Amino acid sequence: MKLSELQGPLSGRADAGLEEVVDRLDRLLSADPDLSIQIAAYVDGQLALDAYGGPHLGRDSLIVPYSTSKNIIGVSVGLLVERGLLDLDATVASYWPEFGQAGKERVTVRQLLSHQAGLPEAQPGLAWDELLDHHKGAERLAATRPLWHPGSAFGYHGLTIGNLAAELVFRITGRTLHDFYEEEIRRPLGAAFYLGLPEGQGLEERRVDVLPMIPPLGEHPKPQGPPHAMQRLTFGPRPGAPVHLANDEQSWRFGHPAGSATADALGIATLLAAAVTGVEGSAPLLSPDTVATVGQQQVRGYDEVLDQHDRAHAVIFQKPSKQLAWGGPRSIGHDGACGSLGCVDPDTGVAFGYTIARGPWPGGADPRAVEVARTIGDLMA
Repeated sequence: MKLSELQGPLSGRADAGLEEVVDRLDRLLSADPDLSIQIAAYVDGQLALDAYGGPHLGRDSLIVPYSTSKNIIGVSVGLLVERGLLDLDATVASYWPEFGQAGKERVTVRQLLSHQAGLPEAQPGLAWDELLDHHKGAERLAATRPLWHPGSAFGYHGLTIGNLAAELVFRITGRTLHDFYEEEIRRPLGAAFYLGLPEGQGLEERRVDVLPMIPPLGEHPKPQGPPHAMQRLTFGPRPGAPVHLANDEQSWRFGHPAGSATADALGIATLLAAAVTGVEGSAPLLSPDTVATVGQQQVRGYDEVLDQHDRAHAVIFQKPSKQLAWGGPRSIGHDGACGSLGCVDPDTGVAFGYTIARGPWPGGADPRAVEVARTIGDLMA
């Protein structure tokens, strides 16, 4: 693709076929002087969009994208499936024997990695230092009796899915998820999507704080009821936790795989494109069969933790829903609490990354990002 330099409020480069998208983003940035975004897209492995705008994010800025970090887990797990090292229908205990206690003896990998295991929190709750550790949180979760009978329901394991998946990767490979991802995926790609921001490489200077969410321009905040009991248990105060998890140095320096990777939009899009279509002529990391396997919907409906309907998950990845209608039925991805998004659609070949400094209240993927991702798919299909 031939990319042209952008001249409006949106800076960077874009393919001529995305003029409609660029015009829309120019209008949004002109109307809201506080809106600060990065946005990137590949189409069939070719870069089609790499742009940014607003006062808080530049071309080289890095930011914590909250749960968009989970795309790292999804691709890493997919690579283990691709290599025949992980059987989704095997019991977790067959890889991790200590997990097979307290009613979890028959929990399958498939159930564990699609939020069905009933472990959104340990008992008693995990301290911050236990979450930000390669093994301590997982050890506590392995000893915990599930909050519901595994497989009878699902509920978003917002943080613990990172500890659980990381321990599974360690038991299979002998490497932490951080090392496996860095050595097998991120470093060969050169993607700016870090699981733990390394010291001494000048990356700290590029890091930008996530700003408090506000309602979209011209809107008033809608009244929010009290948190659901399971939501309080999962996301409530925990010992040692900072006020703002994304901006805590201990958090982003460690890089919790469920919520505190550090990235730019291009890095997010690069990871997902590399996994599904390949990048710039390279072979994809995952075969079409593996993409279909990890991308197959496992659950849809009521989420016990979020107290929301029409939530859907594949293996780690989210599936499209009414709220997250970023692409077609075979597409996969994950959004982040403060507005970020990473997704890829194997049918259109579009891989998309989006970061935002100040996301719209009440959180989750910025609806503007979801619409743009869907539009790029429509335009470039």
